Amino acid sequence: MKNTTIIFALLACTTFAHAGDIELNIEVPALDVAEYHRPYVAAWLETQEGQFVANLSVWYDQKLRNNEGEKWLKDMRQWWRKSGRTTQVPVEGITGATRPVGTHTLTYSTQAAPFSELNPGQYQLRVEAAREVGGREMVTLPFAWPLTETTQFKQAGTAELGTVQLTIKP
Repeated sequence: MKNTTIIFALLACTTFAHAGDIELNIEVPALDVAEYHRPYVAAWLETQEGQFVANLSVWYDQKLRNNEGEKWLKDMRQWWRKSGRTTQVPVEGITGATRPVGTHTLTYSTQAAPFSELNPGQYQLRVEAAREVGGREMVTLPFAWPLTETTQFKQAGTAELGTVQLTIKP
């Protein structure tokens, strides 16, 4: 029994060592404004033609009484039109609290949904931010799937988003 446990542990380590990793870094910039509110942020995948594929992350104020934070999700207009109005929040593993200023790293496996279910082709990662008493901004990172070597995609926002970087390690 002890040897079987060791073999399963080794197999598990081998499987994960060869599985690809995806890292998404989203920077929430420091803004010099009189009234600062943390932004609501949504990250999702679309086909090159703009068809929604999957939500990766949605940050919003979950502590407001009576789920008041949910009503402001529609301020992320592009996400709301693509997915938000049909998404029942909260969604485990996808929704979370707003984040403070800084760079926030999200990780995914190429062996798990939604990436494991992507057909070969051209896709876009979209990241949209909206802030109360602030503005809106969206960053788009086009990429091909699948990739055969480690590839990094990066774009900087101009106001509500800082640098958004997608690193795919097949």
